Amino acid sequence: MCYWSCTSTLLIYFTGNELQSLDSPGKCSLFVGDWVPYQGEPLYTNNSCSFIEEHQNCMKNGRPDKDYLYWRWSPLGCELPRLEPETFLELMRNKSLALIGDSISRNHVQSLLCMLSTVENAVQVYHDEEYRSRRWIFPSYSFTVSVIWSPFLAKALIFEDMNGVSTSEIELHLDELDQSWTNQFDSFDYMIFSSGKWFIKGTIYYEDNQILGCHYCPKRNFTELGYNFAFRRVIKNVFDYIIQSKHKGMIFYRTLTPDHFENGQWFSGGTCNRSSPSKGGEFELNEMDEYLRNIELSEFEKASDKASENGVKLKLFDVTNLSLLRPDGHPGPYRFFQPFANGKTGKVVNDCLHWCLPGPIDYWNDLLMEMVKDTH
Repeated sequence: MCYWSCTSTLLIYFTGNELQSLDSPGKCSLFVGDWVPYQGEPLYTNNSCSFIEEHQNCMKNGRPDKDYLYWRWSPLGCELPRLEPETFLELMRNKSLALIGDSISRNHVQSLLCMLSTVENAVQVYHDEEYRSRRWIFPSYSFTVSVIWSPFLAKALIFEDMNGVSTSEIELHLDELDQSWTNQFDSFDYMIFSSGKWFIKGTIYYEDNQILGCHYCPKRNFTELGYNFAFRRVIKNVFDYIIQSKHKGMIFYRTLTPDHFENGQWFSGGTCNRSSPSKGGEFELNEMDEYLRNIELSEFEKASDKASENGVKLKLFDVTNLSLLRPDGHPGPYRFFQPFANGKTGKVVNDCLHWCLPGPIDYWNDLLMEMVKDTH
């Protein structure tokens, strides 16, 4: 099966609760296509939106090129309209939306807030101590948007500061889901779950509060189980919870977003200096991401039929392929303010995972609007 890129003429993709092939007449996949030149302007700028974090504010931080702003996602076999903020807010009147995951979910929610705030400013009504979990409301529409920090979707003790420096391995309970989202699960009308990247970090695994093994713990005398073992176990538990919930809203599972480090990783001088989209086949998922993607797709396929039988609306939000084609959309060195000003030549850590705002991630919201429209 071809999950994310294909050289043959037959493409297979997930849509809704079934697999379809693109050679079927009248079928359209929102998630298979190409980036094409776009003559319009972004719905917002770094000056018009106050929700952009400094690390994703590429224009303010001095990124000199702007070509990355002028491409739009064009699905194969259909036209994808741009998100219409007022229409989206009307569709979501008296509803609630939660994005549950890691910092990419935060990146995504900021993009959505920027787009919707061109109609009405979102008002923050909650934040946790570290501002990682937050909630906003669009008062005129009684529409709430939440982002819930839960990088594993399971119970985890994380000994890491905001700069990613760890003092010890993560302690992950494979058999316990994170109450930060399960305690609120029934209160949301729409949810977008995602996970993946954090499983690659050094982690000790627990089950029944007993150490089961670990991933990358060379100083410990524990069994190396591998990140793929833990990811499959947790994702299966998440889907089982959703399936058994009888939830009457709409639940999306967003697939992982790839990074585009070249000539190294973030800690070894890796960069992302591209200024235009790539073509299919030019970039491939790295080995770890490919394992994660295969796991999430196979577990989703198992879960989708069961969810449908239980009356639970579970859909795949597959951004991996379209994101893989955008190596030009990351902050790179411009996660920092003016990194090369006044002749600076020192080493700069690049961000080739998160997305500039505005930038390619805005098109995730075009996809979201189409999927929301399908639920009405």
